[in-house]
Amino acid sequence: MLGVLLMMIIGLAALFFTWNKDIRHDANWYGHKLSSESSLLVSITAPVIKKSSSLKATAEVKAIYTDGKCTPVNGKLLLYFSADSIAGNLQYGNCLLIRNTLQSIRNSGNPGAFNYERYGAFQQLYHTAFLRSTDWVLLEEKRINLFRQCIFYLQSKTIQIIRKYIDAGSGITSIAEALLIGYKEDLDRDLVQAYSNAGVVHIIAISGLHLGLIYVMLVWLFGRIPWIKKQKYIHVLLILACLWLFSLLTGASASVLRSAVMFSCVLVGKTFFKQASMYNALAASAFILLCYDPFLLWDVGFQLSYLAITGIVLLQKPMENILYVQHRWLRKIWSMLAVTIAAQVFTFPVCIFYFHQFPNLFFISNLLAVPLSTLILFGEIIIIAVSWISPLAVVLGKLTGYLIWLMNAIIIFCNKLPYAVTDSLYANFSTTIFLYVMVFATCSFLVNKMRSHLFVALFAAIAFVGVHALEQWTVSRQKKIIIYNTPKYKAIDFIYHDQYVFCGDSLLTRDGFLRNFHLKPARISLQVHEISSNMPGLFFQPHAISYCGRKLILIDTTIHFQPRDEKVKADILLLSKNANIRIEELLTALRPSRVVIDASNSLWKIAKWKKECLALALPCFSIPEQGAFVLDIE
Repeated sequence: MLGVLLMMIIGLAALFFTWNKDIRHDANWYGHKLSSESSLLVSITAPVIKKSSSLKATAEVKAIYTDGKCTPVNGKLLLYFSADSIAGNLQYGNCLLIRNTLQSIRNSGNPGAFNYERYGAFQQLYHTAFLRSTDWVLLEEKRINLFRQCIFYLQSKTIQIIRKYIDAGSGITSIAEALLIGYKEDLDRDLVQAYSNAGVVHIIAISGLHLGLIYVMLVWLFGRIPWIKKQKYIHVLLILACLWLFSLLTGASASVLRSAVMFSCVLVGKTFFKQASMYNALAASAFILLCYDPFLLWDVGFQLSYLAITGIVLLQKPMENILYVQHRWLRKIWSMLAVTIAAQVFTFPVCIFYFHQFPNLFFISNLLAVPLSTLILFGEIIIIAVSWISPLAVVLGKLTGYLIWLMNAIIIFCNKLPYAVTDSLYANFSTTIFLYVMVFATCSFLVNKMRSHLFVALFAAIAFVGVHALEQWTVSRQKKIIIYNTPKYKAIDFIYHDQYVFCGDSLLTRDGFLRNFHLKPARISLQVHEISSNMPGLFFQPHAISYCGRKLILIDTTIHFQPRDEKVKADILLLSKNANIRIEELLTALRPSRVVIDASNSLWKIAKWKKECLALALPCFSIPEQGAFVLDIE
């Protein structure tokens, strides 16, 4: 009875913290007081990030001006500025008066796509604005938090030192920036994908590994200074201060916060209570972080971080004891492999669920890359410490740059090996749950030798296979037309059972990032693969495509239609590429059931066509506004 009551109290507390954290429940949230005529006073809360064709900044809304009346408000915004000399001078703390051009953060609507709207909501971001130079005014006022300004200054100074002394090409300098302080803006997409495929992306995404190395170094360093070692309170405070300073410098991501809180709990426990249980430290750190921000529970980094450390704590020793290695260095290598495998066992179901791939060579790449990354991290810290001795920093920078080059070369080599990664793995919430039950029960059986746990694992395996079989039955019956929401591009998939044929801009098939971001998630979620031969029921004609009795007419260039007595029927009239046509003129020769406007068109063109369709009482679907258009064919 007491246990049930305790669970109810914890559940109610969780609901309260979650409700309280949601900014929309604050009466002063700007979204409650916004009108089309409003102007907003905002303050930039972080350094401005330069993108390829724009500038990006996060901002805090301080007040709303409507009809000359100022109303104090709060809330966060994501701002994009057109790249020009004026916007290029924006800095942390600048205050701006901006026109209300806010847009709600929306998903692309593509099947299986990343839920950006939910991700933004968990960050308390609900609106974004794309500002031209005429949409904002820079004010003389500045709102600066001295502590945050100091952190941003240290980040900037650290990046300057890294670029000065480890200047050996973007693929090396960018890795150095990411590995030390988590600065990822300069990272090459293909290189990041190679790290992900090799199963070592945690090296360049600041994680518990980095903070663990910093923690071990600090304990060793301060333990060698006699007067600090004897002063218990000073010893603890110095280590905690350095840990949290590093955490703040790296941006305080979920995995870093987890590690910082956990190591803080371990350090305090060992210092003042003589015993420190890793299980208690893990539970305490999770409780503290979720009280601070309950939305961290949905953060992928938070989930992977806790799963990895739980796997290491539970499985590393049992796995290491499976094989006794007499040779000292071979024993160390086996111990490192045991850590890697233990972490991978507990994280791979979540990785498959989110990323739909499994790095087959993770044990080799981790065995080589983790020691190298450790040397690189310590090398960079030493470079920062001795940067005032330029000749020494130059030598260390060249050595560290070579180590990064070697690590990149190893990762790229592993990525190019045959069967380095198993890609396009399908997973949903049910299969992930059954897979975890199977993993936990199997591990428990191997460690505790309890036969009942083996039966649980077998039941979970049968359920896992059953869910996959049901999904395959659904796939065997599907026929769809999908017109994707791909800004500036035309993209259509015709799906027949487990096969698809693509029709659209060729750049989407050549550019790996565009393909993986816009098209690949849908194809994985629908479990389809490209077909090389003709698809049943699919026929291409000039400006027209027939598929399983449905007709799509595609207008992507200027066409002049002659009026016809017998109009051409079409299920979908797709307008693309800003074609110079009028809907009324098209209807003299065509009779479409629906007009679909894809994301390759300009917004002003879309608004014009929507207005024409409304006047003609013709159903209209705007993909940039409503998401991908999906037509299921019975």
